[in-house]
Amino acid sequence: MRKKWGMILGLTGMMLLGSQGVYAAETADSTAETEAAEAEKDEETAETTENAETESSAEDESATEETKTESSTETADDTDDIESQIKKGGFTAGASVHDPSIIKDNGTYYIFGSHMESAKSTDLRNWTSFSSGVNAENKLFDNLFDGEEDGDPAAFTYVGKNDEGGYSVWAPDVIYNEKMGKYVMYFCTTSSYVKSNICFATADNIEGPYHYEDTFLYSGYNYHDVKESNLEELMGTDPRPYTAAAYDNNNWPNCIDPDVFYDEDGRMWMVYGSWSGGIFLIEIDEETGYPIYPEADEENHIDSYYGKKLLGGYHNSIEGPHIMYDKTSGYYYLFLSYGNLQAKGGYQMRLFRCDTVDGTYTDAAGKDMYLFVEHKDHGLKMMGNYTFPSLTQTYMAPGGQTAFEDEDGKLYLVYHQRFAKMGEMHEPRVHQLFRTKDGWLVAAPFATSGETLNEDGYSSDEIQGTFYLVNHGTDISDKVHKPQKIQLNADGTVTGEELEGTWAAEEGTPYIDVTLGETTYTGVVLEMTDEAGNDTMCFSAKGDNNETIWGVKYLLP
Repeated sequence: MRKKWGMILGLTGMMLLGSQGVYAAETADSTAETEAAEAEKDEETAETTENAETESSAEDESATEETKTESSTETADDTDDIESQIKKGGFTAGASVHDPSIIKDNGTYYIFGSHMESAKSTDLRNWTSFSSGVNAENKLFDNLFDGEEDGDPAAFTYVGKNDEGGYSVWAPDVIYNEKMGKYVMYFCTTSSYVKSNICFATADNIEGPYHYEDTFLYSGYNYHDVKESNLEELMGTDPRPYTAAAYDNNNWPNCIDPDVFYDEDGRMWMVYGSWSGGIFLIEIDEETGYPIYPEADEENHIDSYYGKKLLGGYHNSIEGPHIMYDKTSGYYYLFLSYGNLQAKGGYQMRLFRCDTVDGTYTDAAGKDMYLFVEHKDHGLKMMGNYTFPSLTQTYMAPGGQTAFEDEDGKLYLVYHQRFAKMGEMHEPRVHQLFRTKDGWLVAAPFATSGETLNEDGYSSDEIQGTFYLVNHGTDISDKVHKPQKIQLNADGTVTGEELEGTWAAEEGTPYIDVTLGETTYTGVVLEMTDEAGNDTMCFSAKGDNNETIWGVKYLLP
């Protein structure tokens, strides 16, 4: 879940990441959603164990074959030689911002996240915090807590306080509204796994202060709320169709995780939702900042209050939606987080696309996910838990993502990253995105450090060699996808640890195809520096099985 993680305790202490520090900690807020995610994680872990036993059995059988035994010995020797020569390390971003949404203003990148955390950077790598903490002392807002001494302030009148006795402010998204001439922050306040609302605030300066304006979408009410409160007046509609004894959160949304964007025609939209009834889309009136409530159209899944349902529902672990329109490919890309956000919760990033803003969004296998209950095989998995030989940390639970196109045309994926054996510490990370020849997006294996895709590509002689391969799979679990050593051979074959296949680079372009078994993965080749400072040649590619693979070749001196 995107925001079910209590309150930031602050930048309290430092843990080593390579030779540097990773900041910030959060405490757990146990909810029904967390329990559901844990149950799902247990099922996935059991599946992983079964698969591991099967793979182990296959390894035992292959070990009896003399040629493969000799190959394994050679592979181990080669691996030891490479790994003894590369640098090991990592880096710290210098700030901790959960669910970061990004906006660029006057040459500076700003990220805004849950718990009223925000930071800025000039290089997408080193971040400086400029607001922290859900309280009146945080100058990000100028009026959010007005009236607190007399009861719940306006943004919290409906939701009240959370289980810790404080207020929850989650998942903001800041956009510059051209007609209003204001920076507008859309955010949510909440007190349970479903009792939430979406608000907006405005500012003249990107760093604030933001002035709370109003609340306009509500979820999680029950019969008592409907009968004895002013909920109908607040919502502007009759709430009874959405609830019986309790709110129907199998079919209707949890009103959190707002993301606001412009489409190719300049119209403004908001996509939102987390678990519960799925992901919804509603148009925003650019002149006022409020939603344009549509006419109901049951056949096209449009509700007159919540807007159009895009996908999900029935409490699937889908949240943190972000839509980016890419004028180069002509697609709208829908980014999502699956799983539970804790380090061992299987959090990960998935991708769908469509050539119209309101769907139907499909994945790399050509499948949509409207009301599909078993969702792990749906959506292109862009990134999960992984590590490489040069990294001193195992990266866990990436998610809470946004994406954007910079002025130079480069695309970037922005998200928060947790780490193995470091509790719930997290930091922002930014990886460059690349378009595949069939119009999908794949992420670079390492954090951006100024790399540029060579549009002319590389020769087969330059590419061939020893690569460390990570296949992110489609599991939703705490499984770490560890690198396997493979060879991209001069004759176009792929050989390695229990892997055989073929590869081909498209001459004069950065495109590469890698076929493993029955699946062909299509992607790009690039050179970049890893987090430890090693020069590498990498490929990042996707398959029509919704898997993403990364390959890394260390360019030794």
